[in-house]
Amino acid sequence: MDASPWTCPFCSLLCDGFRVELAGELRLQGSDCPRAQAGLSHFGAAPSSTPPRIRGEVVDEASAIATAAQWLRRSRLPLFGGLATDVAGARALYRLAAQCSAISDHAAGRSLFHGLRAQQDRGVFYTTLAELRNRADLIVCLGTSPTEHYPEFFRRCGVGEDLVAQRHVVFVDAAPDAALQGLTGVTSEAIAAQGDLFDTLAVLNALVAGRIVVDADPALAALAERLRGARYAVIVWEAAQLPAHGALVAEAVQQLVATLNRHTRAASFSLGGSDGAYSANQVATWLSGLPLRTHTGRAGLEHDPLRFDAQRLLEDGAVDLLLWTSSFGPEPGVPATPLPRVILGHPSIAVPDGEVVFIPVSTPGIGSAGHLFRTDGGVVLPLRPLYEDTLPDVATVVERIARQMAEAAP
Repeated sequence: MDASPWTCPFCSLLCDGFRVELAGELRLQGSDCPRAQAGLSHFGAAPSSTPPRIRGEVVDEASAIATAAQWLRRSRLPLFGGLATDVAGARALYRLAAQCSAISDHAAGRSLFHGLRAQQDRGVFYTTLAELRNRADLIVCLGTSPTEHYPEFFRRCGVGEDLVAQRHVVFVDAAPDAALQGLTGVTSEAIAAQGDLFDTLAVLNALVAGRIVVDADPALAALAERLRGARYAVIVWEAAQLPAHGALVAEAVQQLVATLNRHTRAASFSLGGSDGAYSANQVATWLSGLPLRTHTGRAGLEHDPLRFDAQRLLEDGAVDLLLWTSSFGPEPGVPATPLPRVILGHPSIAVPDGEVVFIPVSTPGIGSAGHLFRTDGGVVLPLRPLYEDTLPDVATVVERIARQMAEAAP
């Protein structure tokens, strides 16, 4: 077993206290996290020898890179999608997007922009895992049972430890989390939604603000009192579980937190950003001043969170080439489209037929080093490889494509 701690890249909690045994297969030590185990199941203890392919035919890496560069050169409006890579990969992809005038959006762009649009419109009160761990005496989970998709969440928050004398966890429009059973110093309850989640938040906002709400659910009224009396309340929500107009729910969460902060201390905590989503957005923002869903055109930058939705662009036929990056595993998979596709992917990703260049890439935290932003946004963690890979990382491949394009430019 490797004696060094390992940072898991398979969800945005980036748990960094596990170890991995290299013995015929990669075995997780120190946790039974199903998400980490599922991620490791796509790798062997030795590097992959999967070769690049063009239109299904095996080729060498130089030929695949040359063809990818040729297709990008002749594209009038390429879409860079997936973006499941680390910070270095995202930086290289941004520079390539600027070089070939592309639009960029992450595979999780729709859920990512629930929070981003609320941040653009209203501003946000976000907290960190450390603050949640050390201070939160009341945790309200809105529409999510966190450990369903983030199995280590409550452990990372220190729930059940003696950091905070007594914690109370409330699940609103969500099933109580089995991970809390038997923990000392923790109480929990579940409250049904009053209408949908947005209606529930509207009622809760009114109650917390001290307004009279006719026929309000007594459980919501009690929760409003508990929120007002908490020393540090944290509202936890999961962007991927919100409906199509989830930005409205995200704004309502921020309104609730802002109201509470007039008299006590409160914050929100958004679960999301896995597969490098937060990293790609952070990189785009610091390099351009704008988030994802931005066209880095030759005439300048154009940001449109609705029009530059990758799924919408593909459905409308508004782009003429797709460059898809998915380095952490076979998912997110390549969208079905008749367009030419350049795929920088995990060796086991499903490669479609047709006009496709496939270049297998290394996974950060498995075969190569890297960095990722954690779900609380402001923390970036290094990823240490478990072994030396035979495959190049995303940044290396993208930089080689960019050089090919520059050398062939008139």
